[in-house]
Amino acid sequence: MRFGQAIGTLFLVLALWGTGAALAQGNGLRSLQTGDDSRGWEAVGRLDLGDRGFCTGALIAEDLVLTAAHCLFDKETGISIDASTIQFLAGWRNGRAAAYRGVRRALAHPEYVYGGGDNMQRVPFDVALLQLDQPIRLPSIRPYSTDARPATGDEVGVVSYAQDRAEAPSLQQVCHVLGRQSMLRAGVVLKPIGDGLDTLVLSCDVDFGSSGAPVFSLRDGTLRIVSVISAKAEVDGRKVSLGTPLADHIAFLQSKLAEGGSRLRPANVRVLSGGSGGKFVQP
Repeated sequence: MRFGQAIGTLFLVLALWGTGAALAQGNGLRSLQTGDDSRGWEAVGRLDLGDRGFCTGALIAEDLVLTAAHCLFDKETGISIDASTIQFLAGWRNGRAAAYRGVRRALAHPEYVYGGGDNMQRVPFDVALLQLDQPIRLPSIRPYSTDARPATGDEVGVVSYAQDRAEAPSLQQVCHVLGRQSMLRAGVVLKPIGDGLDTLVLSCDVDFGSSGAPVFSLRDGTLRIVSVISAKAEVDGRKVSLGTPLADHIAFLQSKLAEGGSRLRPANVRVLSGGSGGKFVQP
């Protein structure tokens, strides 16, 4: 079935916590085990969530880390995680990080409600900023720029940690934007990317721990983050990943941080079963 047609069955897993350079040709995962492998990717790090597992994050300013909003909530209770228990391990590889920083403040998008409403409706807001307790000012760790949403068919890449690759990041040098996803009463439909709130549907290979992983595009010789990984899914047996387009979220969240931030909105629903042929699972 071509993307762009109605999809009969979709299996979605939100909250991909883990428990345990230039984009080039190729579409498989490559572990960044050495210093040479990791050069240019040091600003991607493992985000340790106290004793609750980990996510992936990326530095977009000397003191700001971009990640997924659902990483800021305890997946068992739905209660927001104390920011002081979170640690950003920039360039974490084989037991060492290029820089270690605590988190002073954590801000999820105010429209993101963990565990509440429809899963698909939350993905467009599944983005958060973490303000570090100290800036990272090292020549080897350069914050990434961000960019507008990519177009359907664009090549992108992703750098992530995951449950089976927690000790070193992996690079998928080339995956693709398959379209955008909207939840309709008649079922799940993939459409070309247009205006409005979207969920990007990607061919990128992700797993638990990849939440918040930066999705990169390469334009004019510069890597820019265009999305963060929110979930993995299956569409008619085909594995895909879902990304939150950045749109105007970054500027909005930065302004909220400057104002002093806002409270995280607590969970009010733990498990959802979607109708119209879709099944949605919230850990």
